[in-house]
Amino acid sequence: MRWEMDWIDNRARLTPNRVAIIDADTNETYTYRNINMRASALASWFIENGVKKGDRVALLSPNHISYFDLLFACAKIGAIFVPLNWRLAKEELNYILSDCTPVLIGYHTQFQEKVEQLHAETERSFCINSAEYANLLVNNTSLKDMVELREEDPLAMIYTGGTTGKPKGVVLAHRSIMSNALNTVLSWNLTEHDCTLSSMPMFHTGGLNVLSIPLLLIGGKVVITSAFDPVKSIEYINTYHCTIVIFVPTMYHMMFQTEEFKSSKFPSIRIFLSGGAPCPLEVYDTFQKKGIAFKEGYGLTEAGPNNFYIDPKVANIKRGSVGKPMMFNMVKLVTEDGHEAGPNEVGEILIKGKHVFIQYWNNPEATAQSMQNGWLHTGDLGRMDEEGFFYIVGRKKDMIITGGENVYPLEIEHWLESHPEIDEAAVIGLPDTKWGEVVTAFVVVTNSLLQGTDLIAYCGRKLGKYKIPRKFILVDELPKTHVGKIDKKRLKEIGIQVLEMNKSS
Repeated sequence: MRWEMDWIDNRARLTPNRVAIIDADTNETYTYRNINMRASALASWFIENGVKKGDRVALLSPNHISYFDLLFACAKIGAIFVPLNWRLAKEELNYILSDCTPVLIGYHTQFQEKVEQLHAETERSFCINSAEYANLLVNNTSLKDMVELREEDPLAMIYTGGTTGKPKGVVLAHRSIMSNALNTVLSWNLTEHDCTLSSMPMFHTGGLNVLSIPLLLIGGKVVITSAFDPVKSIEYINTYHCTIVIFVPTMYHMMFQTEEFKSSKFPSIRIFLSGGAPCPLEVYDTFQKKGIAFKEGYGLTEAGPNNFYIDPKVANIKRGSVGKPMMFNMVKLVTEDGHEAGPNEVGEILIKGKHVFIQYWNNPEATAQSMQNGWLHTGDLGRMDEEGFFYIVGRKKDMIITGGENVYPLEIEHWLESHPEIDEAAVIGLPDTKWGEVVTAFVVVTNSLLQGTDLIAYCGRKLGKYKIPRKFILVDELPKTHVGKIDKKRLKEIGIQVLEMNKSS
């Protein structure tokens, strides 16, 4: 079954001269033949340097062509690609390296100093933007030794954010990545004529697996840029005639503030996607006014990350819905007492399919807890309407229980962010002796005269009394994680500090 594992070789045979990847920062282009030859040469070099099937090869780099070099080289020889989050501190990276024990680590000169601090954690390192690296891709002999590969063999390991503890290495098999790509191509109707801009970090599953790998599988085009810039992103979308692009809500928020966004008609765009975090309804309004198709999705490192499909026309009607499960995966909602949720009943999202991860690295207990009877227990909550459309309610751990009532922060956040003078909002539960937890909202306002009493009155127009935040904390900005999600763990720490200060004053 090696031909299935090394599919980039087959794609290069079918469409050798078609452009596969463009580096927007340098305007360098790479055909499918180029991509496959680079991967074969690197795989051969890996073998010469002692890399064996099952060994880990890590990479610390901004978005760069080397992500594809290393991924496809590992795919050819059965090694495991480990992209490292360059935003992490030295101690956090040291933990990951000690956990996955790579035999080689590639790095970009942008992070050379950081790598030198980590060098004791790995045997050897190589620079992916050096002349030596470029030469080995050209001069190395073609890959000759064939390794027996199975679809269940690990291909990549992506570490979770670790917001609730130590990061966990999510092991994705060849089957996991291929199934996600095939399912995405078929369910989302991707074609060889589609082109995406990949400015989400490629150490994250969103940067690699939402659109990049599916489009390369079908013979499309991927434009990469080393970092997200709202103005440059708009320029690249139009210059390279991108048709389908994904950003996280924070990125959209930044883009909407630019004059370039306001003036651009995005003539080549077929659809904009949002992922990584629940999307404020303001984003739907913005695209509807511009007459551009928009939808949001749901996924996680352990599954896909693509799991649902929704027609953009339906998405504008059923705002906030991620749609229905894709062609080749199953989703169900299970309540706290273990029964399958009925229409509009909230339950934990469970996912089954060949795109699901195979294990957490060196963590059988966490694997057994997440995977039960073939179903991935995501820890996320959702509901399904009468027509079978799914809506994400929030994280199970984020649910607030106040006075015996369940409160889902996302509903309150969406309503607060619809206020014309609120820029961002996040809702958490803080400990309270009377209520158990008290609903607390952190808001970024554009009008400094806006008071908590104004916000209470605004919430009362839409929300039940028990859902209305009892505390509003005005902040200049909301803390974010390394992938642009609101850091609710940090917000809880800030909220507790505020409570303690109020008690002592």
